[in-house]
Amino acid sequence: MDSKLTAIIREAGIIGAGGAGFPTHVKAGGKADFVIANGAECEPLLRVDQQLLEYRTDEVLAGLKSVIAGVGARKGIIGIKKKHAQVIEQLEKRVKGDAAIDILALGDFYPAGDEQVMVYEALERIVPEGGIPLQVGVMVSNIETLLNVHNAMMGIPVTHKYLTVTGAVQSPVTVRVPIGISFREAVELAGGVTVSDYKLIEGGPMMGKLTDIPRPVTKTTKGIIVLPAGHPLLLSKEKSLEHMLKEARTACCHCSLCTEVCPRNLLGHKLHPDRLMRLAAYNSTCEANVSASDAFLCCECGLCEYACIMGLQPWKLNNYLKRELGRAGVKNPNNRTAPHPNEFRRYKKFPVKKLIARLGLEAYDEKAPLLEEMPKDFTRVVLPLKQHVGQRAEPLVKIGDLVAENQLIADVAEGQLGARLHASIGGWVRRVDYGEIEISK
Repeated sequence: MDSKLTAIIREAGIIGAGGAGFPTHVKAGGKADFVIANGAECEPLLRVDQQLLEYRTDEVLAGLKSVIAGVGARKGIIGIKKKHAQVIEQLEKRVKGDAAIDILALGDFYPAGDEQVMVYEALERIVPEGGIPLQVGVMVSNIETLLNVHNAMMGIPVTHKYLTVTGAVQSPVTVRVPIGISFREAVELAGGVTVSDYKLIEGGPMMGKLTDIPRPVTKTTKGIIVLPAGHPLLLSKEKSLEHMLKEARTACCHCSLCTEVCPRNLLGHKLHPDRLMRLAAYNSTCEANVSASDAFLCCECGLCEYACIMGLQPWKLNNYLKRELGRAGVKNPNNRTAPHPNEFRRYKKFPVKKLIARLGLEAYDEKAPLLEEMPKDFTRVVLPLKQHVGQRAEPLVKIGDLVAENQLIADVAEGQLGARLHASIGGWVRRVDYGEIEISK
């Protein structure tokens, strides 16, 4: 553990750029045998990681090497899908002769970017149920997160975000923008929408959430997908749990296809979405060894829905069960280490091309060229004080203060889980309320 590195990462406010936003200094404060740079980017339509590996190769590699040294790992592994042959060729040239870094060429399946799936693909190590990769000696880090580590080493905090804007827009694009600009401004960078009635998804089509156009870009925003109102994917995300359970009682044929493709089940974890559906529909599973607490093992990837011939949503039920059990004070009791994965796992990986077709997104599966130099000057940002796992940051500024870009404006107390927040533009503090800081020029 390199205390200097963890301090630099903490000071820069780095969190996981591609997921829930776990503070990176906590991960980097541990010990690991391997560091995996996760560039699989398995969510359809998103392009950030593959482009950073191509256009910010040296910076990403420098960030990876810093983390390898910091956690005392013996090797770093860059996971990227083999379909990105040009990027892989470029990476191989850069790491040629470096025994500390390997390139892992992954198949084009979903969810290759799930960190537990990635750990098994790279090292054939199975993370225990309800566990984290560090339990098997592995640290997994997103590509943009590693770029941010490099920037932190140069004294640059996290103030900007890379994200893909795609879907029903004029020109799909991947952009680097100040954290805190509105989704409306981000969509305008893609030339604006091409339909009059539309809705937005923040993130990927599978695990992304419906969102609003005024919402600000945060440190974890990986993509904005614009879809015309009435699109099947929108209808799926809007469907209530109550409606889905009514459908389950009448339409579920208990074929177990949801379990057949479940990435956690395929790793040997005790998760059977089909049995949990029976539990919800009939208050009985006809199985003596199934409990509602098994839902804690669900990663909510959503794949079960697109394997289901009736379009049911076991992942939505699992999310509900986890939430309700948590409210009741029930913690995840599952901590078993699976002895081996499903013996047919290699044949059950769900192809992304097939998934895109199931999602009805074939028309939007387009390139999104990287744009880093902005054609406009952003004059206003709204910065949420909680963009990460843990405690929200507490403001260090007040209304009327003049702040500079990169200036620390909110902090988390030493010893608390959280992340610092820095100004993404220079300007005046206009508002400090509702868990946000607003800055405008």
